[in-house]
Amino acid sequence: MAELTYAAAIRETLRREMRRDPDVFLLGEDIGVYGGAFGVTKGLLDEFGPERVRSTPISEAALVGVATGAALLGLRPVVEIMFMDFLTLAMDQLLNHATKFRYVYGPQARVPLVLRTPAGGGRSYGATHSQSLEAWFLHAPGLKVATPATPADAAKLLRTAIRDDNPVLFVEHKLLYATTGEVPEDPEPEPFGRAAILREGRDVTLVAYSHGTLLALEAARELSGEGIEAEVIDLRTLVPLDTVTVCDSVRKTGRLVTVEEGAYTGGVGAEIVARVCEEAYEYLDAPVRRVAALDVPIPFSPVLERAVLPQAGDIARTVREVLRPA
Repeated sequence: MAELTYAAAIRETLRREMRRDPDVFLLGEDIGVYGGAFGVTKGLLDEFGPERVRSTPISEAALVGVATGAALLGLRPVVEIMFMDFLTLAMDQLLNHATKFRYVYGPQARVPLVLRTPAGGGRSYGATHSQSLEAWFLHAPGLKVATPATPADAAKLLRTAIRDDNPVLFVEHKLLYATTGEVPEDPEPEPFGRAAILREGRDVTLVAYSHGTLLALEAARELSGEGIEAEVIDLRTLVPLDTVTVCDSVRKTGRLVTVEEGAYTGGVGAEIVARVCEEAYEYLDAPVRRVAALDVPIPFSPVLERAVLPQAGDIARTVREVLRPA
C-alpha cells in the first residue's frame, strides 16, 4: 500500500493504464505542460509525449466530439473537462451521440470514452465553476456515472471506467484532490454498482457519495458521541445505483437521510428516496429526509457559499430531527 492523495491516485492510474494499453490517450485543456487545472495530469506529457497527452483549444463540444469519434474507431480516450459546469457546452455530443451509438448500432459500435471532471464548491469559484450537476446525468440512458470519495476508490473505479466499452462520466470533487489514503500498489478494477458501507450503525442510514461521504462520516462521529449510531453508505457509482445495499440498511435502521452537494430539487437524493419507497417502504419508522444544497446559484462569497452548501452540522441536525419522537 502507498499513501497517496486523491489527485495522485488518479494520475498513477492514468499512467498505469496508458502503459498497459497503447490505445489509451488523454485530451483536455492545459493537460500537457501545465498538468491540468488541478495538476492531475502533471508529468504524463514527459512520459507519453504530445501524441497521447494532447492539450486542446477551449472547446468542450469539439473535445467530446473528437473523443467520441476516436472511441468509435477503437481508441480509448480519457477527456478532462476543466470544470463540470462546462459539460453544458458538450451536451449534444455527449447525450445525443456518444451515449446513443451503442443502442443505435448494437455490436457494431463501442464508445469506450471517459470524461473526467472536477465538480463541487468550497473554493469560492463562483456560480459557474462550483456546480454539482451529476443528477442531470442520471437521466441519460447509456451513460455510467462514477463518483469516488477516496483515493483507493478513485484508482479502482477509474481503471474500470477506462476498460469499459461504454461512456463513463467520472466525477472528481475539487475538495477531494488533496485528501490522502492508502492505495494498493496495483489495484484491481472495482465493478460499478457496488456501494460501500463505511460505518456500521443501528439508528439511521446515511447515504452519500463523493465529498458528501466525508461530511456524512464527520456527522456520524459527532452523533456517536450522543449515543446515535448512523450507518454510512458511500454509493461510489450513481449509474448503476446499488439500491440493494441501501434498502438492506434501511430495513435494519428504519430511517434514511440522503446527502448530496447538488441542488435539493430533482437531486440524486430524490431518486434514492423514490427507490427506497418502492422497495422498502414498510420498514421506514420515520419520514425520509434529504440534505442538499439550496436551490440557488453557488455564491462567490465564502460565507454565503458555506451557507448554501450542505455541512456536516446540517446532516447531524437532520438526523436528530428524524430520530425525534413524534
